[in-house]
Amino acid sequence: MYEWHEQIQIMVDEIDRCIMNRNDEALTLECLARRMGYSEFYVTRKFREISGMTLRDYLRYRKLAFALKEVRDSDRNFLDIAVDYGFSSHEAFTRAFRAAYGIAPGEYRKKPVPVVLRTKLTPFDRYFFGLGEIGMVKSTEGVKTYCVTIPAHKFLHIRNYESVGYWDFWEKQSRIPGQDCETICGLLDSIKGKLDDEGGTESNSGSGQIMAYLSDPKGRVCSWGYPLAECYGVRLPADYSGEVPPQMILMDVPEAEYIVFEHGPFDYEQENGTVEEMIEKAMAEFDYTETDYCLDYSPGRIMYLYHDPKRFWKYVRPVRRK
Repeated sequence: MYEWHEQIQIMVDEIDRCIMNRNDEALTLECLARRMGYSEFYVTRKFREISGMTLRDYLRYRKLAFALKEVRDSDRNFLDIAVDYGFSSHEAFTRAFRAAYGIAPGEYRKKPVPVVLRTKLTPFDRYFFGLGEIGMVKSTEGVKTYCVTIPAHKFLHIRNYESVGYWDFWEKQSRIPGQDCETICGLLDSIKGKLDDEGGTESNSGSGQIMAYLSDPKGRVCSWGYPLAECYGVRLPADYSGEVPPQMILMDVPEAEYIVFEHGPFDYEQENGTVEEMIEKAMAEFDYTETDYCLDYSPGRIMYLYHDPKRFWKYVRPVRRK
């Protein structure tokens, strides 16, 4: 039933690899269709049917997303960046950049304001389709538990009091203008200086974007009946002074202590459900009486959730000394 979603996922994975490796020759429709074993017409039609956009547009915007980060984070000249990402000239690159982001590369380098990048498509996700894990392998690695002191920082985010879980969160956010997953993830991906950023070109989770649960300072209650709000955003340095997108909230998070429940790298398709159960079990069974700490749900405290299968899955929960 989901065969073509998987095929398109293979294609977008290959597109990112080719862009990162500067392999423009393999990025033609002819090459991509040949690799999938279908005609160019059929691949083009199925890509648009599943993604909602043309393959040509996706390629252009994805290349520009990669190029923007080089404009933002390097001092390379614009012609070299343009050529690396398949543009014929500095002028062609500037036109495309301005058309996509409303600002010229030179202006953006001087003042990198938030813009909506074309994040990587995810047309196939076993858990979104309710298929669960394949279950071919089981991780032998356990859950590590340790305490940390996290320095003061800022958290740029959106929040929802009605959602229950990741997919429900985005389904509800999609009903709010300008707060759908594509727009929010694209904006967050363009923010410079994220504390958890590991590059951010392959996936959303790798670009410093995390879920969080906020103990609401005003005491508002979420749909679970607790004073918690589900949030999605990025951690930023305490001295961050960049522009804040109008649909987002920037909050100060003071230095505080946390307990971390962490599982190392795992295979998303084969182990995600198992690892989730392991972490939830570890958190439920942890005996705080044997420590100097207890969980802290006081107003303003925040719990972070990192889900990046290539690196870890971890909950960072707020604690206080007894």
